[in-house]
Amino acid sequence: MPSHFGPELRRLRVEANLSLRGLSAALNYDKGYLSKVERGERSASSELARRCDAFLGANGRLQRLVTESADASAQGLSHPGRRTVLASGTGAILDLGLKLGGRTAPSAADPLFLSFQAQFQQLRTLGQSTSPKVLLPLLESQTRLVAGLAAGASPATRAPALLLASRFAEFTGWMAQEAGNTPAALDWTAEAAELADAGGDPHLGSYALVRRALVTFYDGDAASTIALARRAQGRHLPSRIRGLAAQREAQGHALLGAERDCLRGLDNARALLQSDEADSGAGPALGTTHVSDPAAMTTGWCMYDLGRPAAAAEILDRECRRLPAHALRTRARYGFRRSLAHAAAGEVEHACAIAGELLGVMPAVPSATVNTDVRRLARELSRFRSNRAVRNLQPALARVLAPAHA
Repeated sequence: MPSHFGPELRRLRVEANLSLRGLSAALNYDKGYLSKVERGERSASSELARRCDAFLGANGRLQRLVTESADASAQGLSHPGRRTVLASGTGAILDLGLKLGGRTAPSAADPLFLSFQAQFQQLRTLGQSTSPKVLLPLLESQTRLVAGLAAGASPATRAPALLLASRFAEFTGWMAQEAGNTPAALDWTAEAAELADAGGDPHLGSYALVRRALVTFYDGDAASTIALARRAQGRHLPSRIRGLAAQREAQGHALLGAERDCLRGLDNARALLQSDEADSGAGPALGTTHVSDPAAMTTGWCMYDLGRPAAAAEILDRECRRLPAHALRTRARYGFRRSLAHAAAGEVEHACAIAGELLGVMPAVPSATVNTDVRRLARELSRFRSNRAVRNLQPALARVLAPAHA
């Protein structure tokens, strides 16, 4: 921890005419702990810095003292040079001119092709209630198979098959990330962009930047998250991609405690995602299809990172009630953030009740990304070890966070 964090916190507190006891009550942190932080005897967590920033109106100053902002730009973000997750790249498949069983590949209206389209939708639905490691082998093989079909198709029907293969590859990348395999996630995302470009859609490459920004976001790299998201907001791009990118940029600003920039990004995202053009794209929608108002849900998510857990809890309560019952993975993703917000706002028993329900479904939908918030929740609740609800919840938390479930 930088040695000047404690003195700066004390300076801001005194300037606000606030006692340690008052700050402790406002933040739901132990007075003795805060006193040691001010004297430099204890380290401050990012969570504490965010809440102090928000409560004292420091606009991210304290957060920047705790964690050094990454100075890597999107241009410097390395992409894995190897393709170990792929049996063969897109180019190799197309060069071979594969045909399924020696037959000419079907047209976009062929029942076999339509069956692959239906299967893709079914696999996306299955991804909401199934372990990603179970789905990955099937997704990988289907991506190669559809790409192979495209290689044997006539020029007029090759494009839709390539575009469908690109969506298989993009979803495979997401499941790889959920399984905790970041290099594979980045490889499959790059593969999706190549397939889409070969099929005549140059825009998925920009969406790949949004997906890469999600990787850096979960790594806590706010600077790269913002830089990548900005590159995906060109005026020539579809509104949905620009809107999803604006959301991701807002999340990056929230990590830095830059509230004004975050809220500006969320307003931009809301306008883009609610525009008529955003729903006019061909093929399955990019991004989540289970959140009815992505900008509102992301606002709740960001409020926690901005150090405003009570506001986050209020928004997430409302938006989580609108999630479909079958979308277990999505419910877990936002539900644990909701539990975390309630815990940080001092509503410990309510937080434990929310988490208790979600922990029961986690073995069915393990998620490396969701576990990020589960770990944060465990740390937050560890401050209330004497609470009976916390003690009762700890065994279930430990099971989910055990290496076998990570």
